[in-house]
Amino acid sequence: MGEIFGRERRLTEGRWIIAILLLGSLLTFFVDAMFDVGYWGRSIFKVILFLGMPLMLHLSFHEVNVFTVLDTRREKGSFRKSVLLGVLVYVLLLGLYLVVQQFISLETIEGAISENFMVDRNNFVLVALYISFVNSFLEEFFFRGFGYLKLRRSFGRGSAYVFSSLLFALYHIGMVDGWANPLITGLAILGLFLSGIFFNLLNDKNGNIYNSYMVHMFANFAINTIGLHMFGIIHLPFLG
Repeated sequence: MGEIFGRERRLTEGRWIIAILLLGSLLTFFVDAMFDVGYWGRSIFKVILFLGMPLMLHLSFHEVNVFTVLDTRREKGSFRKSVLLGVLVYVLLLGLYLVVQQFISLETIEGAISENFMVDRNNFVLVALYISFVNSFLEEFFFRGFGYLKLRRSFGRGSAYVFSSLLFALYHIGMVDGWANPLITGLAILGLFLSGIFFNLLNDKNGNIYNSYMVHMFANFAINTIGLHMFGIIHLPFLG
């Protein structure tokens, strides 16, 4: 009887986690796609959703301890490997940009960012720092810590892998819409889905989010390097 009750309890927790992931992803998608509140307004809204809703579930179901995904005691030297992997990802993403840059218009992206997010040359450095250090942590906490590490307790690894990665990819659509032609945008969304799978894999053993956070941070470093070049803050000849 106790085992059955425990299984039902985990399923209930899992359904709540799925509901929160869906709600958080859909609300941020619609805010990004439909409302003109600027980057910082969207960021505050996302912080409230991505931290607040998991915390509410934590207070309601004490078994869903969201803080365990921040436990550093299980690192066992993997942090250094994650840094090296992050540097490799940084180089690979810049290399990928060189391959596909003929299909991407930085002027179009700059115009879309300025119009939709109120981000321009004057505030991009601050935005880039926030994206790299804070926003990447927020997304890792919500999609990998809460969305994968906690969800796998209820529905197993396979379902948690796919569901958290799919939502991670789809919630970005509102951000990147209009940046490039539909084919490139579709490939970017597919790349985000595969990145979500990879990030989950990095966290599987240690049960915390630090490995994926480090790699995610370096991925954002690469994107922001291109952004700094795009806004003319730095000039890197090899980026075209």
